[in-house]
Amino acid sequence: METEKTVRIAIVTVSDRASRGEYPDLGGPEIEAWLRAVITTPFETVSRLIPDGRDSVSATLAALCDEASVDLVLTTGGTGPSPRDETPEGTVAVLHKELPGFGEQLRRASLQQTPTAILSRQTAGIRGKTLIVNLPGNPASIRLSLNTVFAAIPYCLDLIGAGRIETDPTRITSFRPAR
Repeated sequence: METEKTVRIAIVTVSDRASRGEYPDLGGPEIEAWLRAVITTPFETVSRLIPDGRDSVSATLAALCDEASVDLVLTTGGTGPSPRDETPEGTVAVLHKELPGFGEQLRRASLQQTPTAILSRQTAGIRGKTLIVNLPGNPASIRLSLNTVFAAIPYCLDLIGAGRIETDPTRITSFRPAR
């Protein structure tokens, strides 16, 4: 009997000020708490707190995908229009395939709460057998974002050969087409 692989999920907080210790990282812990409340299969997290910027994001994502062999990377922060907000650019630089539907859906859901959601530039895509999804930095926006797109994430991981995730259907029902 084959044992189930423990899924590895990386949480990357992108923030100059948090990485310098000027204030606490609220985004990374919010993502982890949400995942622990929703995912029912074994998983472990790998956390990184890095400064803003295309190069720091690209280098971190490439290392997590290629060396740490994570199945899923969730970034938080750096998706706005400010000059140092370059998480999407750093992400796109390392992707093998972009999945623009994630960003479209994230903005659509956020627009129901705030008109400034049009300023957000989240994206997602695949590098090897890893799915990378950019999330906003605000904890309430993180919850909304994960509630909006997570139903599609387990099936995407199946399709790319990553680890299998099951969810608590009372929180999020993973969508997998009938065979």
